[in-house]
Amino acid sequence: MLTSVFLNQRTERLAGTVNWGTATVIGVFAGMLYGGSKEAAASVSKDAEVMLKLGSTPDKREQYRLMRDAMEKRFIRVTRGSIVGGIRLGMFTAGFYGLQNLLAENRGVHDVFNVVGAGSATAAAFGLIMPGSLQWRARNVVLGSVLGAAICFPLGWIHLKLVEKANEGNMAAKSSGEIGEAKSGLGAAIDRLEENLNK
Repeated sequence: MLTSVFLNQRTERLAGTVNWGTATVIGVFAGMLYGGSKEAAASVSKDAEVMLKLGSTPDKREQYRLMRDAMEKRFIRVTRGSIVGGIRLGMFTAGFYGLQNLLAENRGVHDVFNVVGAGSATAAAFGLIMPGSLQWRARNVVLGSVLGAAICFPLGWIHLKLVEKANEGNMAAKSSGEIGEAKSGLGAAIDRLEENLNK
């Protein structure tokens, strides 16, 4: 009964809002890639130590054991880096897009202020959970809030302009009553770009 009430209250998503689940999954995978590659690059110096030990050990069994231990430790470091990076970026992405969609839904409009508010609040929240004293955390909250807003304002503005440009072709096709093949916002934007380049 309760789920049917929530299902009936679903509203149409505002143009330009991002699917929260898809963005979170992409954030998790991007964080895993970044964290794993960062740990793999950091383990190069540790591999050099193992190579020095291998050169100074004449016993083949000892060389094999050293190499196996080094590979196991490297695998664990890279795996841990991937998991931690995926969780961190996934949580940040989920928080950012969740807040952005919540603000857009509550305000009834998707504009740059939703992006700025979500970026500021998410950066402040992550500044709060960073290690350190209470004074250090308060500094991180203020700094995160300001930097989040400063970075998200131009990015949000560019995003909204791109969404408007992509939707221009769809609106023109709907208003003129074209019955031909329906194009996505991206397809319409590509067609307009090709027309401008051919002029």
